[in-house]
Amino acid sequence: MLATFLHSPTGIFHLTAALLAMLFGALTFYTEKGSLRHKQVGYVYVAAMVVVNVTAFQIYALFNRFGPFHGAAIWSSISILLGMVPVILKRPGNGKWLHLHYYFMNWSVVGLYAAFWAESLVRLFPIQYFWPVVVLATVGTVVIGARLIRRHKDRLVNQAIQSKPTIEPVRA
Repeated sequence: MLATFLHSPTGIFHLTAALLAMLFGALTFYTEKGSLRHKQVGYVYVAAMVVVNVTAFQIYALFNRFGPFHGAAIWSSISILLGMVPVILKRPGNGKWLHLHYYFMNWSVVGLYAAFWAESLVRLFPIQYFWPVVVLATVGTVVIGARLIRRHKDRLVNQAIQSKPTIEPVRA
């Protein structure tokens, strides 16, 4: 199945965009929040995720119809949209938009990594373990992601606030 996937231009675009999104999604954590570099890296991440999600809707090799991974692509698209709208509109005010941006964008990265681990690990196990492996990889990634998101929220949101002195610190 992987060989078929990689012989498809759509599959190659999907894989390439996913790898770029993983790289730039991780890089956003290491750039100073609110900086020009963070914005540039973030926009590359968003563009790559748009390609990942659009190409996901063109891949039907696994179920030969709309499947659960297409539903995940819808959820991913909504997460990206809900993470970017507050940045563009700067709403809600008083810096609360930063919290929305932080949560939705971080969850989009967690979803991307959950898909990566699920996709990678199912290749190591016989097909009869497909769903247990997908579920365990996804749940494991989500649990780790939730802990990291919660642990770093105050520091990272406040870092963004510090880079913009007109925004008041907000406690969620």
